[in-house]
Amino acid sequence: MCTIAGGMTGGMNSGRTVFAQVMDVLHRELFQRCVDRFDAEAFCRSFSCRDQFLCMAFAQLTLRTSLRATVECLGARPDVLYHMGFRAPICRTTLAEANERRDARVYEQLAAVLMRKARRLYQHDTLEFLPETAAFALDSTTIELGLSLFPWARAGRRRAAIKLHTLLALQGNIPTVVIFTAARVADVNLLDELTWEAGVFYIFDRGYLDFARLYHIHQCQAFFVTRARKNFCFRRSRSRPVNKAEGVLFDQSVRLADFKTKPCYPQALRRIGYRDAETGHKLVFLTNHFTLPAADIARLYKSRWQIELFFRWIKQHLCIQRFFGHSRNAVKTQIWIALCVYLLIAILKKERQLPGSLHTILQIISVHPFEKVAVDQLLTKTLQLPHKPTPGNQLEFQCF
Repeated sequence: MCTIAGGMTGGMNSGRTVFAQVMDVLHRELFQRCVDRFDAEAFCRSFSCRDQFLCMAFAQLTLRTSLRATVECLGARPDVLYHMGFRAPICRTTLAEANERRDARVYEQLAAVLMRKARRLYQHDTLEFLPETAAFALDSTTIELGLSLFPWARAGRRRAAIKLHTLLALQGNIPTVVIFTAARVADVNLLDELTWEAGVFYIFDRGYLDFARLYHIHQCQAFFVTRARKNFCFRRSRSRPVNKAEGVLFDQSVRLADFKTKPCYPQALRRIGYRDAETGHKLVFLTNHFTLPAADIARLYKSRWQIELFFRWIKQHLCIQRFFGHSRNAVKTQIWIALCVYLLIAILKKERQLPGSLHTILQIISVHPFEKVAVDQLLTKTLQLPHKPTPGNQLEFQCF
């Protein structure tokens, strides 16, 4: 048997492109159920919702920033489009029209299904100091838009923007709830839209501090960790011993003392003071959990930074700041499909036990979408044959 040195053997996938293998994570029947639920293909002749999704997913995976660039890249390899899953010719105007008119709720529903699947896969990835309990971080990010092109998203006299509110499972950094609102909507209002799971932790910053809503979380037997405001009015009822070597300044049981807020939260709260060893900043936390060590409560709040990293990641590595269409539906379609791509990569990584970070996997896939090679072989270094440098342009044959 003869092979060309440096080539790949045994693991070659002669029929499926890398892009098609990534898209295979999304089952066709599941996708079609989302389409049928909103009757999104009622007037569709040839360019299906799946073709639209594949085009937009290709744009996200290969870091394209316009419809024209996406269609031109796909058009450069017409010989492999069928093997990538496309069943119809790709036309820029047809894709633009689909983004403008086809119901974005199809991809919202699809993202919700993928969120549930990803969360099941990552549910056993626990935090080091919280081995048996799930934890979620809630926050929002603002996506700026141009007022002249997106007048429906007006957020001020000279500004247009939308907010992306996200509840992130810290086990695997998987979004579990994503809600779009106008930029002017206060973050605290999102607490009314969520369903609270008993026995898990929810972590917020001070923008979500509302004692009536926090008491509702407490009544649902869930736990919260947030920061206290400087004008927090309370009455101390008990103090616990603390280990200042861990950065804990105090650990108290308190009750609200202000006559306006006292009826909103009639139960005791736990107030913890903490000094960050890295920055020297003093932080004060409020929680309704009384048994977890105070230092672990501080670590739990520090893990909230993962949601900031998540927002930074999707803005840097997915196309959700330069939009292919200007209507509300087109913007939502693009963002939902971008989130679907993030979830597909996360699911692929877990199911195939792939090494490296999501960023590394995305970068490698972005330059090999047309290649017909197994994804495992492409991404796993241990499955690759060692490369031997060949002098000049001479091909070296090895026989064995």
